[in-house]
Amino acid sequence: MYAVIKTGGKQYRVSEGDRVRVEKLPGAVGDTLEFDEVLMLGGDTVAIGAPYVGGAKVSAQIVGQGRGKKVIVFKIKRRKSYRRKAGHRQAYTELKVTGISA
Repeated sequence: MYAVIKTGGKQYRVSEGDRVRVEKLPGAVGDTLEFDEVLMLGGDTVAIGAPYVGGAKVSAQIVGQGRGKKVIVFKIKRRKSYRRKAGHRQAYTELKVTGISA
C-alpha cells in the first residue's frame, strides 16, 4: 500500500518503511508525526481524494534534522562591476514512514 501526502507545499509518494526528506518540520529526533493531508491511497484499490481522502492518515517518525548541500548563488552584470556571491543550505527533516491507515 502506498499514499501520496502533501507537506511543505510539495507532494510525496510514500510506502510503509520508506525514508523521505521533506521541508523542515518542528520536532526532535524520535518524535512521531501524523499527516492528515492524504491526497491518494493506492494498492489493491485506489482512493483519490477531493482534495483529501477522508479518514486517511500517514504516521511517520523523525529520523533526523539537517541541512542540505550548499548551493552557490552568483549574480553578475556585465560591464557594470556588479558581482554578488551568496550561499544557501536548505533545512530538511528526514522521516521514516511507520504506518498508513485508510
